[in-house]
Amino acid sequence: MTNTILRVNDLKTYFDTESGVVRAVDGVSFEVEAGRTLGIVGESGCGKSMTAYSILGLIPQPPGRIAGGEVFFEDRDLLKLSPRQIRAIRGNDIAMIFQEPMTSLNPVFTVGEQIAEAVRLHRGADRKDAWRRAVELLGLVDIPLPEERAESYPHELSGGMRQRAMIAMAISCDPKLLIADEPTTALDVTIQAQILDVLRRLQEELGMGLMLITHDLGIVAEMAHEVLVMYAGQVVERADVKTLFGSPSHPYTRGLLASVPTMSSDAEELSTIEGTVPDPVGFPAGCRFAPRCDFAVEACGRPQALEDAGSRHLVRCGEWQRVVQAETV
Repeated sequence: MTNTILRVNDLKTYFDTESGVVRAVDGVSFEVEAGRTLGIVGESGCGKSMTAYSILGLIPQPPGRIAGGEVFFEDRDLLKLSPRQIRAIRGNDIAMIFQEPMTSLNPVFTVGEQIAEAVRLHRGADRKDAWRRAVELLGLVDIPLPEERAESYPHELSGGMRQRAMIAMAISCDPKLLIADEPTTALDVTIQAQILDVLRRLQEELGMGLMLITHDLGIVAEMAHEVLVMYAGQVVERADVKTLFGSPSHPYTRGLLASVPTMSSDAEELSTIEGTVPDPVGFPAGCRFAPRCDFAVEACGRPQALEDAGSRHLVRCGEWQRVVQAETV
């Protein structure tokens, strides 16, 4: 029996602008289980980060608004909680690692002070115990000389150490769910591997669910149990990681996988997906990927629903069977 800690049903997050309504997240549904990792992938502007911000109540209102849906954390709908109630959950039961640690960490406080503040706020610890916990957490994420580094300001740390400090702050209250938004962006491959090892080890030790937002399919293949592919604010494919990489069924997913260089590839140029993500104010009436799709037919001009491709594999494409029968990308 699975232990689902987060269940998102038909989430819709819209922004009212002078140009029209931006449907940043448009009917997204998924679950995250304790001890397991959900990878969310897609191009920039597809709604990955906005989905996370919506879950945590970080959407600026106005111009943003939750236009519909449910977000159940355990047995509570987060969308129905007061700002005070959601703040008690955010950082305590649900934590987030943001994309850029240099802008997420306060430059005028040491990293130890910032981690200790989270412990005092959510756990009611006194200053001495909170500081001791901050040093312990820095050691837990493999920062050398944690007692000294706790006294450092963010600008005195390398990018990899700042990211580790962000992870330490996120896990300071032993969250049940950790949302990692591009946790290895701008880091070299060696540091990326170290950060991923830290996340994997912490997940095993704490038993927390992990929601991993990234554009790096290599990270998804290594870390995720299940994958959500997003495009233009919608989920276009959802499957376990082996199914998604072994039998991608949506043309967009196939395009993403084809664009990843491999050591065995003989191609002189990388494969690309022609065109760009459509304007969110004026999404196509039918399939939102159709203008860029090699498999598009007249029927794609009508709205597409997620179809069951078997074994919890969902695809938002009426032509998916024809797609999988085509030459493997």
